[in-house]
Amino acid sequence: MTFFFYRVMGAAMLDGGSFESVEATPRVTWQAAAIVLLSSMAAGVGAGGLYGLHPATFASVSSLALVTWVAWAMLVFQIGTRVLPGPETSATLGQLLRTTGFAASPGLLQVFALLPGMAIPVFAVTTAWMFAAMVVGVRHALDYQTMSEALVVCGAAAGLSVSLAVIASLLFSPALS
Repeated sequence: MTFFFYRVMGAAMLDGGSFESVEATPRVTWQAAAIVLLSSMAAGVGAGGLYGLHPATFASVSSLALVTWVAWAMLVFQIGTRVLPGPETSATLGQLLRTTGFAASPGLLQVFALLPGMAIPVFAVTTAWMFAAMVVGVRHALDYQTMSEALVVCGAAAGLSVSLAVIASLLFSPALS
């Protein structure tokens, strides 16, 4: 359990060595999945600071956060390995899912959005922090030489996944009267 917290803190601190360790250790895949699930649930709890504590809010925001992460991770894998691979890019889906899963570590702090007046600042900071962690994780998973390569891949994938999330939320949200 100690190594788990060490990896979570290393990913949150944007430590490249932590991401290299996670990438190379297949047995931590379940830990990466747990971080993504807990981070998605933290977003659902934190959304109570914006919309009030309701089970429907928790369920819908948690689900949307999880689906958005899955879409983002899959798009990063496809873009990074097929569209914009670097000369040394050689990554499996498992390696990328582990690094991007741990990159969701800052999202665990989204529960603090429940505090009065803190929802928007907490979501803004944690979202930017998760994006930065994703860039570092993707750089290591895809063996890119520069951060800018990872930034382009993460930015393109984020743009597409957020667009899909917005469309899904518009299609599945209740009609406003």
